[in-house]
Amino acid sequence: MQEQLPKFAIVLSGCGVFDGSEIHESVCAMLAVEQSGCQYQCFAPNTWQARTIDHFTGQATAIAGDEDNRNVLAESARIARGNIKDLSEFKAKDFDAIILPGGFGAALNLSDFGIKGAECDANTEVKRALEEAYSEGLVIGAMCIAPVVLAKVLGKNNIHITIGNDKNLAVGLKKMGAVAEERDATGVCVDIEHKIVTTPCYMLATSLPQIYEGARNLVDKMLELIDY
Repeated sequence: MQEQLPKFAIVLSGCGVFDGSEIHESVCAMLAVEQSGCQYQCFAPNTWQARTIDHFTGQATAIAGDEDNRNVLAESARIARGNIKDLSEFKAKDFDAIILPGGFGAALNLSDFGIKGAECDANTEVKRALEEAYSEGLVIGAMCIAPVVLAKVLGKNNIHITIGNDKNLAVGLKKMGAVAEERDATGVCVDIEHKIVTTPCYMLATSLPQIYEGARNLVDKMLELIDY
């Protein structure tokens, strides 16, 4: 039995739906963790974004290698209000669970699934963190498009995840070894064997209340899989 309530690591991928972490999903995940009486620590890889998007016009203002492109850790610090650590500092033994919010940064910065599809690679530190978390028996959660990162790193274990009901994405997940299960906007897919919990969020959701409900359902199901 643990003396303290579970501690979550939350891995961000920037700041903004089109090139980083989806802000609503990230904040709702933090809120759900806190409202459960638990603690969290934010992390992000210290690397450059694949691209920077003007969220007003939707146009790219920089790509990898440009001087005015942005750093994933620095951008993620906006959401975390500066309370964030380089993902290289993550140690699974210090946590009970880890969550990856969605946003296209998961498919551009945590991995390059958004560019290469099933032939993608995961960021080195993201891969290390997830493999270490899985090996240490942490409960792993992911929201929206972020389950594709789990598929890339852990798909070889035949994990079950959801990205809503997108059949084209499901084909890509299958190529990486994962099994895609359909869920509605606030539903969760619970893979008890592998201690993985996922929810569609903005893959299907159309409102902020739905995002919070999905985040809360995710955290509640994750807590059920933690021994404390």
